[in-house]
Amino acid sequence: MPLSVEKINSIENILRNNLRHRFQNYNPEPASMPFHTRLLGKDRLALYSFIHSLNTNFGTSIFEPVALALASTNFASASSQQTAGSQISSEAQKVIQNIMDGLATATLSPNKPDEIKAIRAVCRQGEMKTVKPTKVDIKLVDHNGTIYFFDLKTAKPNAGGFKEFKRTLLEWIAAVLASNPEADVQSFIAIPYNPYEPKPYSRWTMRGMLDLQEELKVADEFWNFLGSDGSYEQLLDCFERVGIELRPEIDQYFNRYIQEK
Repeated sequence: MPLSVEKINSIENILRNNLRHRFQNYNPEPASMPFHTRLLGKDRLALYSFIHSLNTNFGTSIFEPVALALASTNFASASSQQTAGSQISSEAQKVIQNIMDGLATATLSPNKPDEIKAIRAVCRQGEMKTVKPTKVDIKLVDHNGTIYFFDLKTAKPNAGGFKEFKRTLLEWIAAVLASNPEADVQSFIAIPYNPYEPKPYSRWTMRGMLDLQEELKVADEFWNFLGSDGSYEQLLDCFERVGIELRPEIDQYFNRYIQEK
């Protein structure tokens, strides 16, 4: 189902407002790069610096609010930067550690349904430990009460970090079940776009640690889940339209660096 005009306007306003706010408040860190400046020009260096700054928090400043806008009409609730819970049972911690050890030594293969089942079985057993798990980037609750947690990552996350990513996904599950053992909860790594297009996303670095069918959503898998089939392509169109609309403002901003001596 195509995005409504209201939804498209909401997403495009998020993009417009974010870029304009950045132009008004962005101050490049002073740095003398005489060779780069003479070779490439101040305007190109300023553009590079701006893009680098934008990439640093693209997830929280653009992807998160766009995700909430996209999901708001399809889910009972949609929120960002949430806490999964504040307690995990000591027995659930042991189960999580056993899973991590098994995956690290390849004596276990990732199987998210089985892992959740094992955590659920001991979610209230032993001592309840106070914890501070990583914040949930995107939390969705559907109309049936199922909870979905998403950890947004860069397009090319460090392969060495997948062990901690996996632990985070399991700890979120344990924290929810500690307060509600009957909860239907799922946790995912979300990668907003595929940097390898038109080739398939290279998932081999995650194989052996993540259940690729149950714990990973990349590009259209993620955005279409939030919205509906076709949402990803429509979202790209929103970005393109706003980019074309604001191009004069973008050019004006960076042209001032040409005028500087």
